[in-house]
Amino acid sequence: MHGPTILARFLAEPGPADKYGNEWQYNSRSDRHSKVGCWGIAFDLLLSSNLLRRHVEEGKVALGVNHEMRDFATSRKKDLDLVIARPAGSVTANHRSLRSLSDSYGIVLSREERSVLDGLPDFPVAPVGAVLVALEAKATMTAHIKALPRLYDELNSSHQCVHGASAQALAIGYVQVNAADRFASSVTNNLPLDQFPIRYTPHRQPRDTERVISKVRELPRRTRQSDHGFDGLGITVLSFENDGGPVEIVTDPPAPNRGESDNYDRMIERMATEYDTRFLAV
Repeated sequence: MHGPTILARFLAEPGPADKYGNEWQYNSRSDRHSKVGCWGIAFDLLLSSNLLRRHVEEGKVALGVNHEMRDFATSRKKDLDLVIARPAGSVTANHRSLRSLSDSYGIVLSREERSVLDGLPDFPVAPVGAVLVALEAKATMTAHIKALPRLYDELNSSHQCVHGASAQALAIGYVQVNAADRFASSVTNNLPLDQFPIRYTPHRQPRDTERVISKVRELPRRTRQSDHGFDGLGITVLSFENDGGPVEIVTDPPAPNRGESDNYDRMIERMATEYDTRFLAV
């Protein structure tokens, strides 16, 4: 799977400057980490699912970016980071695509990753009809314990809205957790760093990461359409201080291991299998 490696490489490069002129690898007011995380999931799903590749080749599915879904029962609305759906109309050649999004998001791919992407059918971005797969990505990079209630509530409302709109749709939650011992927050450092020293927030590791993963694992998951919860849930543990230094992928505990269902690779494999069995009639 390529998604976590692509995400870590992407976050190693700072994003656009904030109003103080500071360039952050992770800015809590930006959704760049969510966009690239979901891009990686779509890439890995396309690579892992034979049926999804065939649907793309036949023009039966398209991507929707920041797509608003509405719960049919409650009329509650939620913007999903990325969805795979039946296109609402014809897909033209000048539409954006998964391939072109890599350029517009500023995703740098290795030679191998680019070769793999170029060998896949180009997944178009188009107006969305019926949603088949909905992706929601969230991150907890600092102030882990304080962030837990909001993290849980936002993710829980995501699968509720998705399945309120369509019980058949696959709802995928993706969580990025920072395991570094300290972090330079864009919120705490609300001043020009070319004039003031950077301020770090200390973490209690590995306890903070363990607490986040434990809370995420409380989210409901489903194995049949009549249940409530996520169809797939993945966690990537990273380690970086947000000061321009390296971004590392953590695979040792407390990060989910290969045998656990919320391990990223296992999540992709499960979702590819679910897609291949659930949407044969598309």
